[in-house]
Amino acid sequence: MNNNFKKHINYVLDELKYPLLDINIQIPKQISHGDLTTNIAMLLAKELKLNPIEIANNIIKILKKHYSEYYQNISTAGPGFINVKLNKNIILELLKEIKDKNENYGKNKSGKGKNAIVEFVSANPTGPLTVAHGRGAIVGDTVSRILEWNGFNVDREYYFNNAGRQMRILGESVKSRYLNNCGIDNKFPENGYQGEYINDIAKSFQKKFKKDYVNEKSADVFKKYAEDKIFENIKNTLNTLGINFDNYFNEDDLYNNKDIDKTILDLDNKGLIYKKDNATWFAGTKVDRPVDRVLIKSTGEPTYRLPDMAYHRTKFERSYDKIIDIFGADHMDAYPDIMAAMNQLEYDIDKMKVLIHQFVTITENNKPIKMSTRKANFTTLQELCDEVSPEVVRYFFVMRNINSHLNFELEIAKDQSDANPIFYLQYAHARICTMLRKALDLDLKIDNDKNLILLNEDIENDLMNTMTNFPNIIKKSYTKLDPQIISNYLEDLASKFHKYYSAFRVITENKKLTEARLYLIDSMRIIIKNGLNLLGIIEKEKM
Repeated sequence: MNNNFKKHINYVLDELKYPLLDINIQIPKQISHGDLTTNIAMLLAKELKLNPIEIANNIIKILKKHYSEYYQNISTAGPGFINVKLNKNIILELLKEIKDKNENYGKNKSGKGKNAIVEFVSANPTGPLTVAHGRGAIVGDTVSRILEWNGFNVDREYYFNNAGRQMRILGESVKSRYLNNCGIDNKFPENGYQGEYINDIAKSFQKKFKKDYVNEKSADVFKKYAEDKIFENIKNTLNTLGINFDNYFNEDDLYNNKDIDKTILDLDNKGLIYKKDNATWFAGTKVDRPVDRVLIKSTGEPTYRLPDMAYHRTKFERSYDKIIDIFGADHMDAYPDIMAAMNQLEYDIDKMKVLIHQFVTITENNKPIKMSTRKANFTTLQELCDEVSPEVVRYFFVMRNINSHLNFELEIAKDQSDANPIFYLQYAHARICTMLRKALDLDLKIDNDKNLILLNEDIENDLMNTMTNFPNIIKKSYTKLDPQIISNYLEDLASKFHKYYSAFRVITENKKLTEARLYLIDSMRIIIKNGLNLLGIIEKEKM
């Protein structure tokens, strides 16, 4: 619907020899203002140095000349808005498309033949996933689904490091707990991981190997055992949330394949590497970064920026058309250095998009629950799923813009009322399913499109306009890569449905009107189901 109006406006602008600007089309908040509105005349006014009302009238004249069969009414409003009311038959044909396409309604092929990679979670296997990881996990998976709905082939990738200081401390922590459990006193490592999960891993190790390793000097065997157990736990938590990865990329491969060395050499050839204080530096200030950065410390240990640069090169060299990174706010200052390096190495950084999500605070009765991976008073993502259900976790983590801090209030998440937005959505779907089952019991048809012209109530027209806008919502969510666009849309649609349900009976003594309304609400069921599935949530037919 929006696309046709946009095409028509573009045609008119071309005919009038007006500049072709990005056209913003919206559904008016008040149905009396029409079905669609645009502010294009006001945007053109400054450039054309004309009154926006005059521009709007010129556009309307050409619209009426060429597209009168599409629009029942076209008018100006306020300082120069162009409002249109669509021909009823056009809306009804769009409504039929929902039923025809069913579970595919909303999908498009704009990304057909293109490949995308989405990197998210990327937590090192030092402990279970916390709620801090959860937002990135769910946003990443939902963005992947959005890309797929827009026609892309998507690879979900998990990048991790199972080497280095933190993994060594993990192994030493498990070893210490193992020795304690075997009755051998020892000093727990400084800054060791103290979570109960460490003791659980140590007990599991002891059960399998008894006292076979009490004299083991190295912590490597404990580190490997802990890594396997923790990764198993991570994958189980992700599976609970319906998240699966296509690739697991180990940072070690970058060293084994000499990608790290090649990256240093190639940056050096660009004049972007220098030595200072026995360390190797990236000359960021030469490429408009505010400071230079250490890539290899004086100890010979690389900082995380260096493997990140080498890793991102592999993404470009794997010929992806889109490269999406989902990072937490703690990466805010790091990724621009990565992009600057990629640009200097002559990769097309326009293919790359970094999404930064803000942190999550779990609150109970409006009091924050503290989280600390090492000190063991953190909330794991699995615990949160067990507490409020995976579907609630998924929805709450995408219902706010990722650039905003998220307070996850357990009291609301557990609430089985309209105060809980996912309950509100699920209840709308279940309520429709209940009515459809009743209709079938009464031998009524739910797919009879012969009498849709009887859908004349203002709220019915508003519902149809909102429903047929779903494909544009999918496209917008791709353009913005923001899952909140979908959740906002679904909540708006559910709100309108609940108001409709309260104001009008769907099943009436008028069979023709009843079947028209059944067709309407079944179409709405399809969209709510599709929208929820896009967010990774299974719809409910009974509640």
